[in-house]
Amino acid sequence: MSENRDRMLRGELYRDGDPDLVASRVSGGKLLHRFNATDADETVERRALLEELLGSIGEDSWIMPRFQCDYGTYISIGSNSFLNYDAILLDCAPITIGNDVSIGPRAQLLTALPPMEDHDARRSRWESALPITIGDNVWLGGGVIVCPGVTIGENSVIGAGSVVTRDVPPHTFAAGNPCRAIRALP
Repeated sequence: MSENRDRMLRGELYRDGDPDLVASRVSGGKLLHRFNATDADETVERRALLEELLGSIGEDSWIMPRFQCDYGTYISIGSNSFLNYDAILLDCAPITIGNDVSIGPRAQLLTALPPMEDHDARRSRWESALPITIGDNVWLGGGVIVCPGVTIGENSVIGAGSVVTRDVPPHTFAAGNPCRAIRALP
C-alpha cells in the first residue's frame, strides 16, 4: 500500500495521482465497465461483478446500472438495499450503507474534500476524504447529494434533491439545500 493510500484512508491530505491509487481506480473502472454493459437479464453476472468490485454487499442487495465509484473496495452495503440508476459513490474514504436502504436515481455520496484554506495545495491536486455512513432503513430520494463526513441515522428519509452537509439524526425527515430536519418520524 502506498503512502498516499494510507494518508487517504486516515483522512489526511493525499495526492490522487499516486500511481497505486490510479491503478486501483483503473482496475475498478474495468469492473464497472463490465457491470454497466450487462443486459437487464444478466442478474447473476451483475451480482458476481459487484461482489468482486465492492468491499462487501449483503444478500438481496442490488445496484442498477449506470453505477460509478472510485475504487469500490471502500464501499460496504448491507442486506436488502437498493441503489437506483446513475448512483455515484466516490469512495476515497469508506462508504457504509446499512440494511434495507433505498437510494433514488442519480444520488451522489461524495467523500472527497479539497483543502479549503490552502489554495496552493488545492492547485497542486491535494485532497482529503471523510467517511459517509447511511443507517439501516434509510430512504434517499432522487438526486440527493451526501457530502463528506455525513452520517444519516436509521429510519430517516431524505427528500429528493437535498444536499446533506451535516449529520441527520435517526427517525428524521430532512430535506432542502442545505438539508435540514423537517420533522421527527415514528
